[in-house]
Amino acid sequence: MATGAAGHLRRVIFIGNYLPRQCGIATFTTDLCEHLAAAAPSVRFDAVVMNDREDGYPYPERVCFEIADGRRHEYDIAADFINLHRPDVVCVQHEYGIFGGKCGRYLLPMLHQLQAPIVTTLHTVLREPDPDQKKVLCGLAAVSDRLVVMSHRAEEFLQSVYGVPREKIHFIHHGIPDTPFVDPNYFKDRFRAEGRPVVLTFGLLSPNKGIEVAIDAIAEVVRVFPKVLYLVLGATHPHVKRSEGEQYRHSLVRKVREAGLTGHVQFVDRFVDTEELCEYLGGADIYVTPYRSEAQITSGTLAYAMGMGKAVISTPYWYAQELLAEGRGRLFPFGDSRALAGILIELLRDDVALHAMRKRAYALGRSMTWPRVAEEYLRLFEEVRAERSRAPMRIGAVNSEEHRFEDLPDVNPSHLVTLTDSTGVVQHAQFSVPDYRHGYSTDDQARALVVAVKAARVQTEQTVWSELAGRYLAFLLYAFDGESRRFGNFLTYQRTWAKPVATEDVHGQALWALAHVVNLSNHPGHRDLAAHLLERGLPPTTAFSSPRAIAFSALAAQLYLRRYTGASQVRGMLDVLARRLLLQFEQNAGEDWPWLEDSLTYANARIPHGLIEAGQALANPAMVEWGLKALGWLETIQWSDRGWFAPVGSNGWYPRGGSMARFDQQPIEAFTMLDACLAAYRVTHEPRWAAAGRRAFQWFLGENDLGVPLYDYATGACFDGLHPDRVNRNQGAESTICWLLSLLLMYELQEEVTVEAQLSFSPG
Repeated sequence: MATGAAGHLRRVIFIGNYLPRQCGIATFTTDLCEHLAAAAPSVRFDAVVMNDREDGYPYPERVCFEIADGRRHEYDIAADFINLHRPDVVCVQHEYGIFGGKCGRYLLPMLHQLQAPIVTTLHTVLREPDPDQKKVLCGLAAVSDRLVVMSHRAEEFLQSVYGVPREKIHFIHHGIPDTPFVDPNYFKDRFRAEGRPVVLTFGLLSPNKGIEVAIDAIAEVVRVFPKVLYLVLGATHPHVKRSEGEQYRHSLVRKVREAGLTGHVQFVDRFVDTEELCEYLGGADIYVTPYRSEAQITSGTLAYAMGMGKAVISTPYWYAQELLAEGRGRLFPFGDSRALAGILIELLRDDVALHAMRKRAYALGRSMTWPRVAEEYLRLFEEVRAERSRAPMRIGAVNSEEHRFEDLPDVNPSHLVTLTDSTGVVQHAQFSVPDYRHGYSTDDQARALVVAVKAARVQTEQTVWSELAGRYLAFLLYAFDGESRRFGNFLTYQRTWAKPVATEDVHGQALWALAHVVNLSNHPGHRDLAAHLLERGLPPTTAFSSPRAIAFSALAAQLYLRRYTGASQVRGMLDVLARRLLLQFEQNAGEDWPWLEDSLTYANARIPHGLIEAGQALANPAMVEWGLKALGWLETIQWSDRGWFAPVGSNGWYPRGGSMARFDQQPIEAFTMLDACLAAYRVTHEPRWAAAGRRAFQWFLGENDLGVPLYDYATGACFDGLHPDRVNRNQGAESTICWLLSLLLMYELQEEVTVEAQLSFSPG
């Protein structure tokens, strides 16, 4: 049967994770590949895998290509590699968290470049996705020939929430080992539990698993069954361990000790292979999944327990509701340890009911064994291969350059780390060496803080970003004066304040940085401090006169509101700030000078950017219109007649009625222009803004008046500016930080453009 199902298949390539990486997707992909290979020995099965750490993993030969999950350009290289090897089918194992970019967006342009039909197995389908999660899944649906789900609830969500056609969805059970139905006592001696009732939970440990609820339940069960043993099997999830260490496990161990349950609760702190897992499952009388959230559409741990004929007690997450129906298990409310204890006691008292539940679970499990699941995948692969052979894909429509990422450098923290000491980032450099004589400026710390917070979300494996964020945030805390509610500006290398109060512009930039921490940081302590400082520092800005300071403050307010939408006082301050900008435009602008001041100076694009974002947040079309008009004018006058970005020079600026200075061109102009263009693109979805943003970015890489790059590939730094006859070879903080901010924005821009293209594309 399996041979026939394979049909004309020659090669299948999987995209996902693979053992020995410790995660559920890796286990699933490995098991599926190996059972497919056993079922169809004439077909070659390979895997393209995601690495979440620099040194990767010691993979088996079946892994043919590795991608560093946070490096966008590697996805393009992988697409070329896959196309080169001409698979009949590509099978994607999808979970938002294993691919790079916001909600795993980096995967999408890669899939759009593939020439083979795509079958995507969805390990998460959310009923209430956020906009980015929904865009990604809709993009997957558009590019995939089939979507495989492991629960019927997922089928419903795909149709009702995501609008996926029913004919594109295919149900296949989560695979499980094919094991005999055995008496638990046969295995109990393996972990010294002879004669004891054994309750088991297994899986990678993380706070959402609800183990503490089960421990509280065991404390009650012990009173009735004093020999009961609760085994918690599994290592701490690697991502949790990387960010939080063993904090959660240690809290559970303390809880067990304080409750006097040391002899009744045991933690097996390791990632076990399938053979050892089956032994632990075999010895369990009852299996418990006390998860805290219903939003789980599948669970390999639950499937394994069912397949081995375990009596299962679970909270009512979606997959458990479906699998445990018709008496195949019992459900208890989320967080209700008393209810769990009651069911445990009831089942341990009633051997007949316990055994009947086990038999019903085992009967369902016979349709879930890996050999049967492999046969179903083979039939599906052959089906989509045959469909594609009858209706070939138009390669030019999908594999075009517009769906590819540009070849961007990696985000390199090297020079920023060089400039940063225990106080903060040093303001200036002589060539590439920090120049301590000039000390530190608050606006540099602010911009560097934004880099660290954004980069931490892109390069999750690099702890340096979190450490840098804490350092720059500490500087802002030290710089903030509680009485005046203003920030200090320049700190000497000897740590004395050269100017006790910052300019309005610097104050606005500090707030803008704090708002990024509030909106983006995954560090609770950083978020709390940033929110505290921002809430105290924002009110004085309503009396500011500098339009750039007002724009920065408006951007800070709207970023804060993205996280705390109901913060009415902040919304009121945003309205005041934005209306002041709008009034200045209306009072000062003319037909040939649509600007709110009588000269263009530095960071000019920041002003219309603030008005565009505020207008969106406040639903004020006039603000958006004025912001786009002013930004469009800036784009026109800073676009050279030879087609590259040529910003207003700092050696004379651009006075109204005068001529525009061409030099010295500063990196901050390219960064703020790119940032504003990205905001305009998000509002209008007009390609012109994406193109304008790219032009500003390419200024760093050599598309400028001198035709030379300002980015230093050797150090990860940026030179300080462009003179008429040379590049300023110093690599100070502002230039390097503006380069890093621009690079991070360029990644975001490419994601925006790619997702828009994908959502407008329909396969076939």
